[in-house]
Amino acid sequence: MGFYLNPGNFGFSRIRASLYVDKSGLIALINRTIDTAGSLTCVSRPRRFGKSFAAQMLCAYYDRSCDSESLFQDLEIAKDQDFAKHLNAYDVICVDMTGIQPYSDNYHSLDSYLTKKITEELTEVYPSLRPDTDLPHTLYRLANLTGRRFILIIDEWDAPIREAPETQEKYLRFLRSLFNSTVIAKVFAAVYMTGILPIKKDGSKSAVSDFQEFTMLRPGPFAPFVGFTEEEVIRLCKKSGTDYMKMKARYDGYTLRGVGSIYNPHSVMNAILYGDFDSYWVKTSAPDSLLNFISRDVNGLKRTVSELIGGVEVDVNTGGFLNDLITFQGRDDILTLLIHLGYLAYDESTGKAHIPNEEIRMEFARTIREL
Repeated sequence: MGFYLNPGNFGFSRIRASLYVDKSGLIALINRTIDTAGSLTCVSRPRRFGKSFAAQMLCAYYDRSCDSESLFQDLEIAKDQDFAKHLNAYDVICVDMTGIQPYSDNYHSLDSYLTKKITEELTEVYPSLRPDTDLPHTLYRLANLTGRRFILIIDEWDAPIREAPETQEKYLRFLRSLFNSTVIAKVFAAVYMTGILPIKKDGSKSAVSDFQEFTMLRPGPFAPFVGFTEEEVIRLCKKSGTDYMKMKARYDGYTLRGVGSIYNPHSVMNAILYGDFDSYWVKTSAPDSLLNFISRDVNGLKRTVSELIGGVEVDVNTGGFLNDLITFQGRDDILTLLIHLGYLAYDESTGKAHIPNEEIRMEFARTIREL
Protein backbone atom coordinates (compact mmCIF):
# COMPACT_ATOMS: atom_id res chain seq x y z
CA MET A 1 0.00 0.00 0.00
CA GLY A 2 1.49 3.33 -1.05
CA PHE A 3 0.73 7.02 -0.95
CA TYR A 4 -0.04 7.30 -4.68
CA LEU A 5 0.14 3.67 -5.83
CA ASN A 6 -2.60 1.44 -4.40
CA PRO A 7 -3.55 3.68 -1.45
CA GLY A 8 -5.99 1.10 -0.09
CA ASN A 9 -9.51 1.43 1.24
CA PHE A 10 -9.03 3.18 4.58
CA GLY A 11 -10.42 6.48 3.29
CA PHE A 12 -13.65 4.89 2.12
CA SER A 13 -13.87 2.82 5.31
CA ARG A 14 -13.98 6.06 7.30
CA ILE A 15 -16.66 7.46 5.01
CA ARG A 16 -18.80 4.34 5.48
CA ALA A 17 -18.42 4.53 9.25
CA SER A 18 -20.37 7.81 9.31
CA LEU A 19 -23.83 8.76 8.03
CA TYR A 20 -23.49 7.61 4.44
CA VAL A 21 -25.46 8.19 1.24
CA ASP A 22 -24.96 5.39 -1.29
CA LYS A 23 -23.32 6.83 -4.42
CA SER A 24 -21.76 3.57 -5.53
CA GLY A 25 -23.82 3.56 -8.73
CA LEU A 26 -21.10 5.84 -10.10
CA ILE A 27 -18.76 2.84 -10.13
CA ALA A 28 -20.97 1.04 -12.64
CA LEU A 29 -20.66 4.00 -15.01
CA ILE A 30 -16.86 3.83 -14.84
CA ASN A 31 -16.86 0.03 -15.18
CA ARG A 32 -18.68 0.37 -18.49
CA THR A 33 -15.87 2.57 -19.83
CA ILE A 34 -13.03 0.17 -19.00
CA ASP A 35 -11.05 -0.85 -22.08
CA THR A 36 -13.32 1.13 -24.40
CA ALA A 37 -12.77 4.21 -26.55
CA GLY A 38 -14.56 6.19 -23.82
CA SER A 39 -12.25 5.18 -20.98
CA LEU A 40 -11.27 8.76 -20.07
CA THR A 41 -13.82 10.51 -17.84
CA CYS A 42 -13.71 13.99 -16.33
CA VAL A 43 -16.46 15.01 -13.90
CA SER A 44 -16.50 18.63 -12.72
CA ARG A 45 -18.63 19.99 -9.91
CA PRO A 46 -18.33 22.76 -7.24
CA ARG A 47 -16.20 22.47 -4.12
CA ARG A 48 -17.73 20.52 -1.25
CA PHE A 49 -19.92 18.49 -3.60
CA GLY A 50 -18.31 15.13 -2.82
CA LYS A 51 -15.49 14.92 -5.38
CA SER A 52 -12.94 13.51 -2.94
CA PHE A 53 -15.45 11.05 -1.46
CA ALA A 54 -16.04 9.67 -4.96
CA ALA A 55 -12.30 9.37 -5.59
CA GLN A 56 -11.78 7.45 -2.34
CA MET A 57 -14.70 5.17 -3.17
CA LEU A 58 -13.20 4.34 -6.57
CA CYS A 59 -9.79 3.70 -5.00
CA ALA A 60 -11.31 1.28 -2.50
CA TYR A 61 -13.21 -0.57 -5.22
CA TYR A 62 -10.44 -0.99 -7.81
CA ASP A 63 -7.29 -1.25 -5.63
CA ARG A 64 -5.83 -4.75 -5.89
CA SER A 65 -3.78 -4.34 -2.68
CA CYS A 66 -6.85 -4.64 -0.43
CA ASP A 67 -10.06 -6.61 0.02
CA SER A 68 -13.04 -4.25 -0.15
CA GLU A 69 -15.93 -6.66 -0.70
CA SER A 70 -17.41 -6.03 2.76
CA LEU A 71 -17.44 -2.28 2.13
CA PHE A 72 -19.59 -2.65 -0.99
CA GLN A 73 -21.67 -5.79 -0.51
CA ASP A 74 -24.70 -3.87 0.86
CA LEU A 75 -24.48 -1.03 -1.68
CA GLU A 76 -26.07 -0.50 -5.07
CA ILE A 77 -22.96 -1.46 -7.03
CA ALA A 78 -23.06 -5.00 -5.58
CA LYS A 79 -26.18 -5.65 -7.70
CA ASP A 80 -24.33 -4.80 -10.92
CA GLN A 81 -23.40 -7.74 -13.14
CA ASP A 82 -19.76 -6.58 -13.37
CA PHE A 83 -19.32 -5.97 -9.64
CA ALA A 84 -17.04 -8.95 -8.95
CA LYS A 85 -15.20 -8.69 -12.27
CA HIS A 86 -13.53 -5.37 -11.46
CA LEU A 87 -13.52 -5.46 -7.64
CA ASN A 88 -9.92 -5.08 -6.36
CA ALA A 89 -8.61 -6.09 -9.78
CA TYR A 90 -6.23 -3.25 -10.73
CA ASP A 91 -3.18 -1.31 -9.71
CA VAL A 92 -4.50 2.14 -8.88
CA ILE A 93 -2.67 5.44 -9.07
CA CYS A 94 -4.55 8.14 -7.16
CA VAL A 95 -3.35 11.75 -7.01
CA ASP A 96 -5.01 14.62 -5.16
CA MET A 97 -3.56 17.65 -6.93
CA THR A 98 -4.30 19.99 -4.02
CA GLY A 99 -2.14 17.83 -1.77
CA ILE A 100 1.04 18.15 -3.81
CA GLN A 101 1.13 21.95 -3.89
CA PRO A 102 3.46 22.35 -0.85
CA TYR A 103 5.92 19.78 -2.22
CA SER A 104 6.11 20.96 -5.82
CA ASP A 105 7.08 24.63 -5.48
CA ASN A 106 3.47 25.75 -5.87
CA TYR A 107 3.02 23.32 -8.80
CA HIS A 108 6.08 24.60 -10.72
CA SER A 109 7.85 21.24 -10.30
CA LEU A 110 4.67 19.15 -10.41
CA ASP A 111 5.79 16.88 -13.24
CA SER A 112 9.18 16.05 -11.76
CA TYR A 113 7.75 15.61 -8.25
CA LEU A 114 5.04 13.18 -9.35
CA THR A 115 7.41 11.31 -11.64
CA LYS A 116 9.89 10.80 -8.80
CA LYS A 117 7.37 9.77 -6.14
CA ILE A 118 5.24 7.48 -8.28
CA THR A 119 8.32 5.84 -9.81
CA GLU A 120 9.72 5.16 -6.33
CA GLU A 121 6.52 3.40 -5.32
CA LEU A 122 6.35 1.42 -8.56
CA THR A 123 9.88 0.10 -8.14
CA GLU A 124 9.14 -0.92 -4.54
CA VAL A 125 6.24 -3.08 -5.70
CA TYR A 126 7.93 -4.21 -8.94
CA PRO A 127 11.71 -4.44 -8.24
CA SER A 128 12.46 -5.76 -11.74
CA LEU A 129 11.15 -2.55 -13.32
CA ARG A 130 13.79 -0.41 -15.00
CA PRO A 131 12.26 3.07 -14.85
CA ASP A 132 12.61 5.60 -17.61
CA THR A 133 13.27 9.31 -17.03
CA ASP A 134 9.62 10.26 -17.51
CA LEU A 135 6.43 8.84 -16.01
CA PRO A 136 4.54 7.83 -19.20
CA HIS A 137 7.44 5.70 -20.47
CA THR A 138 7.97 4.17 -17.03
CA LEU A 139 4.31 3.15 -16.91
CA TYR A 140 4.55 1.81 -20.44
CA ARG A 141 7.55 -0.35 -19.50
CA LEU A 142 5.72 -1.69 -16.46
CA ALA A 143 2.64 -2.56 -18.51
CA ASN A 144 4.88 -4.53 -20.89
CA LEU A 145 6.59 -6.22 -17.95
CA THR A 146 3.48 -7.27 -16.01
CA GLY A 147 0.66 -7.29 -18.55
CA ARG A 148 -1.37 -5.34 -16.00
CA ARG A 149 -3.13 -2.05 -16.64
CA PHE A 150 -3.85 0.81 -14.29
CA ILE A 151 -6.84 2.74 -13.07
CA LEU A 152 -5.75 6.38 -12.78
CA ILE A 153 -7.70 8.72 -10.50
CA ILE A 154 -6.87 12.43 -10.38
CA ASP A 155 -8.80 14.42 -7.79
CA GLU A 156 -9.01 18.22 -8.21
CA TRP A 157 -7.26 17.99 -11.56
CA ASP A 158 -7.63 21.77 -12.12
CA ALA A 159 -6.00 22.92 -8.85
CA PRO A 160 -2.77 24.03 -10.61
CA ILE A 161 -4.77 26.05 -13.15
CA ARG A 162 -6.85 27.67 -10.41
CA GLU A 163 -4.09 28.33 -7.90
CA ALA A 164 -0.96 28.80 -10.03
CA PRO A 165 -2.12 29.84 -13.52
CA GLU A 166 1.43 30.60 -14.60
CA THR A 167 2.12 26.84 -14.53
CA GLN A 168 -0.79 26.07 -16.84
CA GLU A 169 1.05 25.38 -20.10
CA LYS A 170 3.68 23.16 -18.48
CA TYR A 171 1.01 21.27 -16.58
CA LEU A 172 -1.11 20.68 -19.67
CA ARG A 173 1.95 19.35 -21.51
CA PHE A 174 2.45 16.86 -18.69
CA LEU A 175 -1.18 15.73 -18.93
CA ARG A 176 -0.94 15.41 -22.71
CA SER A 177 2.08 13.13 -22.29
CA LEU A 178 0.11 10.90 -19.93
CA PHE A 179 -2.96 10.78 -22.12
CA ASN A 180 -1.52 10.32 -25.57
CA SER A 181 -3.12 7.49 -27.51
CA THR A 182 -0.16 5.09 -27.21
CA VAL A 183 0.00 5.36 -23.41
CA ILE A 184 -3.77 5.12 -23.03
CA ALA A 185 -4.00 1.98 -25.18
CA LYS A 186 -1.27 0.17 -23.28
CA VAL A 187 -1.27 1.54 -19.73
CA PHE A 188 -4.69 2.69 -18.50
CA ALA A 189 -7.83 0.58 -18.30
CA ALA A 190 -9.71 3.73 -17.26
CA VAL A 191 -9.05 7.27 -16.07
CA TYR A 192 -11.30 9.27 -13.76
CA MET A 193 -10.63 12.96 -13.11
CA THR A 194 -12.54 15.39 -10.92
CA GLY A 195 -12.30 19.15 -10.74
CA ILE A 196 -14.23 22.34 -10.22
CA LEU A 197 -13.54 23.48 -13.76
CA PRO A 198 -13.97 21.44 -16.94
CA ILE A 199 -10.82 20.68 -18.90
CA LYS A 200 -9.04 23.81 -20.07
CA LYS A 201 -9.92 24.83 -23.61
CA ASP A 202 -7.24 25.61 -26.17
CA GLY A 203 -9.19 27.90 -28.45
CA SER A 204 -12.54 26.22 -29.02
CA LYS A 205 -11.33 22.70 -28.18
CA SER A 206 -10.18 20.86 -25.08
CA ALA A 207 -6.47 21.19 -24.38
CA VAL A 208 -6.44 17.52 -23.31
CA SER A 209 -8.38 15.61 -25.93
CA ASP A 210 -10.39 12.37 -25.80
CA PHE A 211 -11.94 12.91 -22.38
CA GLN A 212 -15.66 12.56 -21.99
CA GLU A 213 -16.67 15.53 -19.86
CA PHE A 214 -19.63 15.83 -17.52
CA THR A 215 -20.15 19.26 -16.00
CA MET A 216 -22.67 21.39 -14.11
CA LEU A 217 -23.84 22.51 -17.54
CA ARG A 218 -24.26 19.00 -18.95
CA PRO A 219 -23.88 16.31 -16.28
CA GLY A 220 -25.35 13.52 -18.40
CA PRO A 221 -25.55 10.14 -16.64
CA PHE A 222 -23.49 11.50 -13.74
CA ALA A 223 -26.30 13.88 -12.68
CA PRO A 224 -27.47 11.67 -9.76
CA PHE A 225 -23.93 11.73 -8.37
CA VAL A 226 -23.35 15.50 -8.50
CA GLY A 227 -24.91 16.00 -5.06
CA PHE A 228 -27.72 14.64 -2.93
CA THR A 229 -31.02 14.02 -4.70
CA GLU A 230 -34.41 14.95 -3.21
CA GLU A 231 -35.11 11.34 -2.22
CA GLU A 232 -31.72 11.02 -0.54
CA VAL A 233 -32.27 14.20 1.48
CA ILE A 234 -35.73 13.03 2.54
CA ARG A 235 -34.27 9.72 3.76
CA LEU A 236 -31.46 11.51 5.62
CA CYS A 237 -33.92 13.83 7.33
CA LYS A 238 -36.14 10.93 8.40
CA LYS A 239 -33.18 8.96 9.71
CA SER A 240 -31.73 11.89 11.66
CA GLY A 241 -35.01 13.48 12.78
CA THR A 242 -34.26 16.69 10.85
CA ASP A 243 -37.01 19.00 9.56
CA TYR A 244 -37.10 18.28 5.83
CA MET A 245 -39.13 21.35 4.88
CA LYS A 246 -36.57 23.63 6.55
CA MET A 247 -33.79 21.75 4.78
CA LYS A 248 -35.53 22.22 1.44
CA ALA A 249 -36.25 25.91 2.05
CA ARG A 250 -32.60 26.58 2.82
CA TYR A 251 -30.60 24.39 0.45
CA ASP A 252 -32.77 23.29 -2.49
CA GLY A 253 -32.28 25.01 -5.85
CA TYR A 254 -29.95 23.13 -8.17
CA THR A 255 -31.94 21.20 -10.77
CA LEU A 256 -30.42 18.72 -13.21
CA ARG A 257 -32.16 17.12 -16.15
CA GLY A 258 -33.50 13.66 -15.41
CA VAL A 259 -32.87 13.97 -11.67
CA GLY A 260 -34.68 17.06 -10.42
CA SER A 261 -33.49 18.78 -7.26
CA ILE A 262 -29.86 18.43 -6.24
CA TYR A 263 -28.57 19.56 -2.83
CA ASN A 264 -25.07 20.49 -1.71
CA PRO A 265 -23.94 17.49 0.41
CA HIS A 266 -21.69 19.62 2.63
CA SER A 267 -24.50 21.92 3.70
CA VAL A 268 -27.01 19.11 4.22
CA MET A 269 -24.67 16.97 6.32
CA ASN A 270 -23.58 19.90 8.47
CA ALA A 271 -27.17 21.00 9.04
CA ILE A 272 -27.89 17.47 10.30
CA LEU A 273 -24.69 17.27 12.35
CA TYR A 274 -25.11 20.64 14.10
CA GLY A 275 -28.89 20.81 14.11
CA ASP A 276 -28.74 24.29 12.61
CA PHE A 277 -29.64 25.49 9.10
CA ASP A 278 -26.64 27.78 8.73
CA SER A 279 -24.71 28.86 5.61
CA TYR A 280 -22.07 26.14 5.71
CA TRP A 281 -20.98 25.97 2.09
CA VAL A 282 -20.17 29.67 1.68
CA LYS A 283 -18.01 29.58 4.82
CA THR A 284 -15.59 27.05 3.36
CA SER A 285 -12.31 28.46 2.14
CA ALA A 286 -11.67 28.75 -1.58
CA PRO A 287 -9.23 30.50 -3.93
CA ASP A 288 -12.13 31.91 -5.90
CA SER A 289 -13.91 34.81 -4.20
CA LEU A 290 -17.40 35.74 -5.33
CA LEU A 291 -16.48 39.38 -4.79
CA ASN A 292 -13.50 39.03 -7.11
CA PHE A 293 -15.74 38.02 -10.00
CA ILE A 294 -18.96 40.01 -9.63
CA SER A 295 -17.08 43.27 -9.03
CA ARG A 296 -15.33 43.15 -12.40
CA ASP A 297 -15.80 46.04 -14.82
CA VAL A 298 -17.73 44.07 -17.40
CA ASN A 299 -20.54 45.64 -19.38
CA GLY A 300 -23.94 44.59 -18.05
CA LEU A 301 -22.62 42.46 -15.17
CA LYS A 302 -23.76 44.68 -12.28
CA ARG A 303 -27.28 44.89 -13.65
CA THR A 304 -27.36 41.12 -14.16
CA VAL A 305 -26.22 40.49 -10.57
CA SER A 306 -28.99 42.78 -9.29
CA GLU A 307 -31.53 40.83 -11.35
CA LEU A 308 -30.22 37.54 -9.99
CA ILE A 309 -30.50 38.71 -6.38
CA GLY A 310 -34.06 39.80 -7.17
CA GLY A 311 -34.93 36.26 -8.21
CA VAL A 312 -34.76 36.75 -11.98
CA GLU A 313 -33.46 33.99 -14.26
CA VAL A 314 -30.94 35.31 -16.79
CA ASP A 315 -29.80 34.05 -20.19
CA VAL A 316 -26.22 32.74 -20.33
CA ASN A 317 -24.17 31.85 -23.39
CA THR A 318 -21.81 29.24 -21.96
CA GLY A 319 -19.98 28.34 -25.16
CA GLY A 320 -17.18 30.91 -25.06
CA PHE A 321 -15.80 30.21 -21.57
CA LEU A 322 -12.22 28.89 -21.72
CA ASN A 323 -12.37 27.07 -18.36
CA ASP A 324 -9.90 29.09 -16.34
CA LEU A 325 -10.05 31.91 -13.78
CA ILE A 326 -8.26 34.59 -15.78
CA THR A 327 -9.58 34.62 -19.35
CA PHE A 328 -12.92 36.45 -19.42
CA GLN A 329 -14.26 37.93 -22.62
CA GLY A 330 -17.48 39.30 -21.16
CA ARG A 331 -20.45 38.89 -18.85
CA ASP A 332 -21.34 35.41 -20.06
CA ASP A 333 -17.90 33.98 -19.24
CA ILE A 334 -18.14 35.20 -15.64
CA LEU A 335 -21.67 33.85 -15.26
CA THR A 336 -20.53 30.51 -16.70
CA LEU A 337 -17.70 30.38 -14.17
CA LEU A 338 -20.17 31.07 -11.35
CA ILE A 339 -22.23 28.09 -12.54
CA HIS A 340 -19.18 25.83 -12.35
CA LEU A 341 -18.31 27.23 -8.92
CA GLY A 342 -21.84 26.54 -7.67
CA TYR A 343 -22.84 30.15 -7.06
CA LEU A 344 -25.42 29.87 -9.84
CA ALA A 345 -27.69 27.04 -10.94
CA TYR A 346 -28.19 26.37 -14.65
CA ASP A 347 -31.22 25.07 -16.50
CA GLU A 348 -29.90 23.02 -19.41
CA SER A 349 -33.23 23.10 -21.24
CA THR A 350 -33.67 26.90 -21.19
CA GLY A 351 -30.05 28.13 -21.10
CA LYS A 352 -30.87 30.30 -18.08
CA ALA A 353 -29.13 30.71 -14.73
CA HIS A 354 -30.40 31.71 -11.30
CA ILE A 355 -29.24 31.88 -7.70
CA PRO A 356 -30.03 28.37 -6.44
CA ASN A 357 -31.09 28.84 -2.84
CA GLU A 358 -31.31 31.02 0.24
CA GLU A 359 -27.85 30.04 1.48
CA ILE A 360 -26.19 31.45 -1.64
CA ARG A 361 -28.61 34.36 -2.04
CA MET A 362 -27.44 35.62 1.36
CA GLU A 363 -23.83 35.36 0.19
CA PHE A 364 -24.61 37.43 -2.90
CA ALA A 365 -26.35 40.05 -0.74
CA ARG A 366 -23.43 40.17 1.69
CA THR A 367 -20.95 40.49 -1.16
CA ILE A 368 -22.91 43.32 -2.81
CA ARG A 369 -22.70 45.29 0.44
CA GLU A 370 -18.90 45.11 0.19
CA LEU A 371 -18.78 46.61 -3.30
